[in-house]
Amino acid sequence: MTSDPRDIDVDLGPLARRARRSLNGDHAGDLGVVLPPFVDHHVHVEMTLPEQAVAGGIAGVVDLGANPAVVAAWAARDGLPRVRYAGAFLTAIGGYPSDRPWLREGSLRELPAVETGADDVPRQERAALPGPLDTAVDEQQAFGASVVKVVLNADAGPVFDRSTLDAIVAAAHAHGLAVAVHAEGEGCAALSVEVGADALVHTPWTERLDDALIARAAAGQVWISTLAIHARDFGDDSPELACAIDNLVRFRAAGGRVLYGTDLGNGEQPIGVNARELALLARAGLAASELVAALIDPWPLAARDVWALDGVATFVPGDPPSSPDSLPDWLANARVVPADDLELL
Repeated sequence: MTSDPRDIDVDLGPLARRARRSLNGDHAGDLGVVLPPFVDHHVHVEMTLPEQAVAGGIAGVVDLGANPAVVAAWAARDGLPRVRYAGAFLTAIGGYPSDRPWLREGSLRELPAVETGADDVPRQERAALPGPLDTAVDEQQAFGASVVKVVLNADAGPVFDRSTLDAIVAAAHAHGLAVAVHAEGEGCAALSVEVGADALVHTPWTERLDDALIARAAAGQVWISTLAIHARDFGDDSPELACAIDNLVRFRAAGGRVLYGTDLGNGEQPIGVNARELALLARAGLAASELVAALIDPWPLAARDVWALDGVATFVPGDPPSSPDSLPDWLANARVVPADDLELL
């Protein structure tokens, strides 16, 4: 589906078109804009009710930490939202989030460091049987994960060393799985870049990354936004939020790919499209078309049709506002609708 730039005054990207709701439905004849289905790229289904997100305009979610059996069962259900997932958190022994009261049973795998020989080759690579690390990655893949979630939180406990993290990334990539890292504390974002991790699940907020590291990250990683949780926890003018936005501004300027994600399930948050998250992304410099791109990105999959979302679309009633400041609230009115309920104009 392509668009004529004259169709919509605000540039929402090449897939936006004016549309009208079917005359046979509950919202007969409503006029608005149709877009591809929206995805929240960071949620926790065990700590929320993901089906409620559909009423707020979200058709797909990416779970980034859950009991793999529980989240796999969620993903196997009919209906929306479609769920892609990482399975369990992988962390160092005694590492975050092993001591957190919100941790759900079966959602954590604490892994020992790999042992290396004199040639710095991990000994488990030479072993006849798989070690704990390979077993943990194999388990996530067996449960249908699309991504492996690794936790590096140097502010809250031990983290994997370079050799162990290299081995995790290699094992995940051997299965065709992306690696997504929670990077918190000094040096953790840099380590994720050095080992070739595919994503950061939060925009880094605990340290300012230098421009050279930002450029390396932009060349090989996607960053999931989750800016609004910092505003909630630390305030709109907090150093933490300012740090995250500064990092994201430079990541975007370096050509980095930004994904919309809210960490839904982490404390009190609105269900559906989070206008505050979009407003903070706009504050980081994302234009209207970039906000839409962050919402419809197919990550962690390579092609949107694998999400099996072809039968639905996003419908936002009314015309897009001419003021960029009003755009997040307008997008937050999005609804998931059957594609055949819409007539393109």
